[in-house]
Amino acid sequence: VGSELAARLESGDHTVAVIDKNPAAFRNLRYQFKGKKIEGYGFDEDILREAGIERAEAFAAVSSGDNSNIVAARLAREKFEVPLVVARIYDPRRAEIYQRLGIMTVATVAWTTDQVLRWAADSSDVMVEQIETTARPSAASSARTRPSRAR
Repeated sequence: VGSELAARLESGDHTVAVIDKNPAAFRNLRYQFKGKKIEGYGFDEDILREAGIERAEAFAAVSSGDNSNIVAARLAREKFEVPLVVARIYDPRRAEIYQRLGIMTVATVAWTTDQVLRWAADSSDVMVEQIETTARPSAASSARTRPSRAR
């Protein structure tokens, strides 16, 4: 998520800084990436300052851990007063906490599926766009869509 988000933001002429505790993760960034690459934790205030959080207009906490994401997102929102803060969640029970804090969330497939099923519970006819992906040896993937009806 982080590398794709960084690439899309940068292609939209945004200034981007990526923070990761694992320097090998920077290899996932596109080779043209011109933003900052900072080794460290996204909830470390000094690391956030090095990344430029004091000038940031947006912050996305998309690490692999809910606890890290909530701490980083709260720092960005509350201490550094970043106007737009988004955090990735894995545990759907935490979504309400993020929302009460004014932090938008993006979710894993399981959480999203749960939300859609809850929203669709009152409908007798739901349209689902099914996407099938197939990995190829070159690590590229192809996708085709096929509508299906769920009842």
